Amino acid sequence: MSSSVNAAQTKNPADPVNPSQLECPAFLVNAPFSYRTDVANNAWMQELPDQDRAPERKKAMVQFLELYRYLAGGALVYVLPTPRIEGLQDLVFTANLGIVLEHLDKKDVVVLSNFTSEPRRGETEVGLRFFEQANYRTYVPPAKFEGEAELKHLYDNVYVGGYGLRSEAETYEWMRRRFDMTIVPLELTDPYLYHLDCTVFPLTREETLVCTEMYDRAEVKELERYTDIIDVSPDLCLSGICNSVRLHNTLVNASHVHELKAGTEDYQSEVAKNRRLEDIAASHAFEVTLINLSEYLKGGALLSCMVLHLNRHSYDFRLV
Repeated sequence: MSSSVNAAQTKNPADPVNPSQLECPAFLVNAPFSYRTDVANNAWMQELPDQDRAPERKKAMVQFLELYRYLAGGALVYVLPTPRIEGLQDLVFTANLGIVLEHLDKKDVVVLSNFTSEPRRGETEVGLRFFEQANYRTYVPPAKFEGEAELKHLYDNVYVGGYGLRSEAETYEWMRRRFDMTIVPLELTDPYLYHLDCTVFPLTREETLVCTEMYDRAEVKELERYTDIIDVSPDLCLSGICNSVRLHNTLVNASHVHELKAGTEDYQSEVAKNRRLEDIAASHAFEVTLINLSEYLKGGALLSCMVLHLNRHSYDFRLV
């Protein structure tokens, strides 16, 4: 074999070996083949009668494909396979599956979830198989943890982590020791805002949307040491303003405003959320894209719940 062929087959150490190492955004989603609402495992679902909670299967798939097409227009988007396992009703909400640790140089470490919610416990094995096949090193914490919906990367090795309802503070102590992380803890207490992504959204590496009213003042003061806070109200969070995903210079958020009756309280709340998000975007030279995900509200979830970041390359994009 010639030396030129040998050289061509020799791997460059700088070549990416997993999607997190790419110099473009990368996400993980799951098509709603196993999506169900049989077990009402959050406060939103418990409010809905059984007949109103059941998703329309075709509509749910159409809405998922709209989200997938939009993200895939500017990113590499993996679709997590749905295995032949019964009971994975929430697998479509991949943000709870785990988190890729952004601060590690090789970006090849995934901390998988140790679920509190009983219907979700089978997802950990699904995530382990996927990430190991995709060339990641996987870890499961000894305490409860529900993925990147609970742990948001700010910059460098600095994260903010939610605990109290679905995740335990002990998880973050374990992560600090094992992965050399700084994690600012925020205690979640509202059953309707039960994951951190309901009340915290990193807008840039310098600024973060936070519902300060929901947290202990001492914890907010600690967070202010690491990021500039843009305060948002509980009402805006209940409408999903923090359940956004950033793709380059666009903020992607769920809105079913066109399905609501004008003049109703729900309609007014949705309009207020959309307008506030648009104001924040405009003041930071961002754009806003709204996608209807109404079928997933029946599972008590919004857009950020359906998207796991394989990297946060979009946050390298700075508007100056």
